[in-house]
Amino acid sequence: MGDYMVSKWEQARALVVQYDQEQLLHFYPQLTAASQAKLVDSILKLDFNSINHMLNNRPSAPDPVGDVSAIQAWDWDAFDRQEQEEFTLKGWELLRQGKVGALVVAGGQGSRLGHQGPKGTFDIGLPSHKSLFQLQAERLINLSKRAGFTIPWYVMTSPDNHEDTLRFFTENHYFGYSQADCFFFEQGVMPAIDERGKILMAAEDEISLAPSGNGDCFAAMKRSGALDDLKKRGVEWLFYYNVDNVLIKVADPVFIGVAAHFNNPVATKVIEKVEPEEKVGVVCLKNGHPAVVEYTELPGSLMFEQDELGRLKYRLANLSIQLFRVDFIEQHAQTEIPYHIAHKKIPFMNSQGVLTAPDQPNAYKLERHHFDFFPLADDLTVLLMKRDAEFAPVKNKEGVDSPATARQMLFELHRSWLLAAGVPSEKLASREIEISPLVSYAGEGLDSDQGDYNE
Repeated sequence: MGDYMVSKWEQARALVVQYDQEQLLHFYPQLTAASQAKLVDSILKLDFNSINHMLNNRPSAPDPVGDVSAIQAWDWDAFDRQEQEEFTLKGWELLRQGKVGALVVAGGQGSRLGHQGPKGTFDIGLPSHKSLFQLQAERLINLSKRAGFTIPWYVMTSPDNHEDTLRFFTENHYFGYSQADCFFFEQGVMPAIDERGKILMAAEDEISLAPSGNGDCFAAMKRSGALDDLKKRGVEWLFYYNVDNVLIKVADPVFIGVAAHFNNPVATKVIEKVEPEEKVGVVCLKNGHPAVVEYTELPGSLMFEQDELGRLKYRLANLSIQLFRVDFIEQHAQTEIPYHIAHKKIPFMNSQGVLTAPDQPNAYKLERHHFDFFPLADDLTVLLMKRDAEFAPVKNKEGVDSPATARQMLFELHRSWLLAAGVPSEKLASREIEISPLVSYAGEGLDSDQGDYNE
């Protein structure tokens, strides 16, 4: 064992003793040299300070929801045509000046969809068989060509899918996008912790780790150099979105223009909930600050409450479509936002070296949510849009929010584009209409001659 390895071992040993986590080295003596090095490196990568802070400050009972009230939202359809044109022109101006970047949160796997590989590589079954990543790349290509400036694309992966994501982009030649304008980085991980506060082992040489949530995005950007890249390019607004929304209007000029006009540190798109019990977070004010309250945390009394017009009072559904000012990101990249603790059944290696699969929740998974940055903003710009043009998530293999429902929403949206362009409805009857994002980003540039066009 070389001096360097001894030094790393000593550091790891000192950490586990300091933080009362000696079980992490329980199997160390019987490991091969390669496995010993792997384990030591894993220990040195852990953020013991954050883990300890969380353990010492975790609530003994669920946090009360606090003082919740409705937040003001700007309804896009309530703006007159001139206002809409001014907002859109402002958005295009910022795109032409290179002031906008895009960040896709793409750390998830497609296992719930029956897909082996990163979720962004999934083909939902469109006639073109384009993956989620390709649809998004082509929307960015469309905008970049029209703006005359390539929009930098930041892709946050997880340790589980980072290499597979890079390979997919490489094999597909970045879908025609500029490789120099794509920046890949990994989100952080946090260990699973049992009910005694001990970090679990997944194998004799492997700590049980899980991605630490999308709330790590800004810290991960800082660690990886992505934030420095944003600043070097002169980007002022970062468009944030989840990889699994088939209809996502990446770097939407309309949204950019509205965000820039009001110039709050954060802007968010919302849609109206379809029913009180829809499983979406609600954008609102909490204790006087902008916030998202998860559907699991919203009391029934508030969930069903109506306003003076008979609408749901808390109807603004969070879509995870945001614009963040880069100066706000820089200010809060290392701000400690809270961890959300989920009690789960997590397999672990016991002290006898047996992999154990519990039948009851036995440990805690720790995640941060990016919307916990909202309360740090003085104000939040909330833009209300129509669901059918904005939001078709792919979360489940079948049923609600599945590839089938997302496909149908895209077909219906693209059919509506052709109808608006003057294509007779009889030409479109019983047809699955898919329009390439390279042809049209949001229905523009189409004419009545394209009724025979399917992709």
